[in-house]
This record gives sequence, structure tokens and C-alpha cells, in this order.
Amino acid sequence: MKAQPHRSSRYFETVCCAGIGRDGKWRRQYPVPFRNLQDWQKFSRWQWIRYRYRKSDSDRRTESQKVDPDSLESLGEVPKSERSRLVSPLVRSSFADADARGESLTLLRPSAFELGWQEKTQAELDDERTKHHELARQLSWLDKPARPFEPCPLKFMVKWTDQDGRSRRHEADDWESVSAFWNFRRLYGEAEALKTLKRKYEDEYFPKGLALAFSTHSRRNATHGAANQWLLVGLIRLDEDKQPDFFLS
Repeated sequence: MKAQPHRSSRYFETVCCAGIGRDGKWRRQYPVPFRNLQDWQKFSRWQWIRYRYRKSDSDRRTESQKVDPDSLESLGEVPKSERSRLVSPLVRSSFADADARGESLTLLRPSAFELGWQEKTQAELDDERTKHHELARQLSWLDKPARPFEPCPLKFMVKWTDQDGRSRRHEADDWESVSAFWNFRRLYGEAEALKTLKRKYEDEYFPKGLALAFSTHSRRNATHGAANQWLLVGLIRLDEDKQPDFFLS
């Protein structure tokens, strides 16, 4: 999964990514200058990737890996038939469950789900555009010509209920949801795009299986002696695996 591109004074424009290894464990990949990667390096949600990394001196979260972007390779896709079995063991019952396990990435299944949105102010959009134009100029100076990232005019908000019956609300930083909105808007216009996106998540994904992916804040987390602040970074179609495991006694 990939969060939306954000400005980084050190790495220019980066995307924080997270995924699951073949051993079934989380990895957080940062920094990934995704839009400036070569085409053969870019990856989608259900693709395997390979890369070199080292542990960060500043990020003490267990799952975090500091990626060498030049080493990134996009490999084969995870078959649909294998996705639920691979990912479902990482679904937790609550934030408290993830906290108790010392995890900084987790998946939770909502018992109720509603997608909404909120318009950004003109000042917010102007600020984002200015920053991304500055970054594009820096990238063009250092490498190939870069197209400024166009910020989404909306913030996507998720109202959901956890398995303990507690109502929650999070802003979604999921890049795939924003990309879907842009694609639908080009096809249908903004009003119909929002209706389509809402139907997809609420009427298609949620009944069949939806997982909300969360990451702790880079500074407001247990490794800094603070309570974990959980940020919503992904909305993932993850069909519930209802088949019995005949190898369990």
C-alpha cells in the first residue's frame, strides 16, 4: 500500500509504502520517490518487490526499512486466490491488540463503514501546489523533467465502527483511493465520481471484505515514549476467508 506523495526537504517528494514479505511480516519502506522511479521499478498494490535497505538511525519502529531507491525492482503479482491467506493473519482485533504486540502497522476490519469527503480550502490547495511545484523544479534540475503532483481538492474521511462497537473517524491518506477518484472524475465528472467511489467501498468492498490499514505516526508512537497515534493509510479489498483449514486439529 502507498500513502499519498508528500514533500520531504531531504528526499524531495516521497511516498511512504508498506507491504508484507513472503514470511508474513510487515515492512515499511521509506523513502520511495515513487513518481521519479523508472517505469520498470514502479509497483502496484498486489505486486512483489525487491530492494536493498538498511535500518534507519532515526526510525526505531521494528518494521521500518530505509530503502535504496535505485535498487527497487517490481516483480510478479500475488494471485487473487492467495491474497486473503497471505494477509488475513495480520488482521488484529483492535488498536490495543496491535499495541500489545509492539506493532506499528496493522489491519482492522470495520463492523460498519462510511466514506465521506471534505473540500480543502483554497489556502490549503494553494500551499500544496506551491510546494509540489518547488519540488518539481528541484527534481527537474537533478534528474529528468518532473510534472508537479496535482493535490486532490478533497480530503477523504472514513467513519467506521470497530469490533468493540466504538465509533471512530479518520482521514484517509490512501493514494489508491485518490487515484480512483481522479480516474472516475475524468470519466463521469466530480459528482458522479464521488457516488461511484462511495458505492465501490460501501456496497462492494465492505460486504465482501474490507480491511483498514493503519500506521503509527513517525514521531507520536511507542518508540518515542508516547501513546501510538494511528493514521489511516490504506483501504484494502480483502475478502474474508471463510474456508476451514483442514490441517488444524
